[in-house]
Amino acid sequence: MINYKHLHYFWAVAKEGGVARASERLNLTPQTISGQLTVLENYLGVVLFNRVGRNLEITETGRLILSYADEIFSLGGELEEVIHQLPDNRAQLFRVGIVDVVPKSITHRILKPALHMQDSVRMICRESNLDTLLAELTIHKLDLVLADRPIPHTISTRGFSHKLGECSVSFFATQELKQSLIGSFPHCLNNAPLLLPSKGTQLRSSIDQWLDKNHIHPRMVAEFDDSALMKVFGQEGAGIFIAPAVIESEVEWQYQVSAIGCVDEVREQFYAISVERRVTHPVISAVMNAARESLFADA
Repeated sequence: MINYKHLHYFWAVAKEGGVARASERLNLTPQTISGQLTVLENYLGVVLFNRVGRNLEITETGRLILSYADEIFSLGGELEEVIHQLPDNRAQLFRVGIVDVVPKSITHRILKPALHMQDSVRMICRESNLDTLLAELTIHKLDLVLADRPIPHTISTRGFSHKLGECSVSFFATQELKQSLIGSFPHCLNNAPLLLPSKGTQLRSSIDQWLDKNHIHPRMVAEFDDSALMKVFGQEGAGIFIAPAVIESEVEWQYQVSAIGCVDEVREQFYAISVERRVTHPVISAVMNAARESLFADA
């Protein structure tokens, strides 16, 4: 097994940019650190640094090992912080990953109950793509992942998908753009400027199918991974955009736009993904129950 003290010496040298500065930080002699680096290199069978003049230059292999060391010592620091908090002040840590296509307003509504628990909770939110977040869930870097779909069959990971709910989608436009539309919804979308989620998402596929089925041909202006950015462009009148119908009034107020129609055939789905089949984590249970009983109860 790797000696983590030796790994810490390597990490300090890489972070400080040399043995001398690392020795000052660790309060050890440069000879001690150099000797321990050699032991680590011999154990791993790789070269971690190349000497360039008087300086050390980390190798590509060294960079790879450094990325793992960063994670290890970051988690160690987090563990130490949690352990040393006084029991009466200690907040329960809730680490949640949010798939980047999930609307921010929906995410806020789902997670809000976590900060109103009887016991104090410290929430850490991380946004990324589903594959990355599922990998972090598997190694327990996350407690929960919020996604727009269940775990795909193509991904081999230990986890369980819990459906929170689903809702129809509404189309929004500025007042000026709305007045320029011809005809009633949905045929008023023909030749109208449209802002859409990026291709490859479940929602985008459903919208494309609905448009084709109804022979509607809008003018595609832009595509977005970030739904919040799409709404900002929509607020400026760049095009018609969509959002979950359950937050219709909130979107109208926040972005000063009007809903021009709702499509029940296009459904946005929301899932909580955990490593537990039967959820026992109190914060996760509270979040899931609140979403099902209030946010999506009437959707």
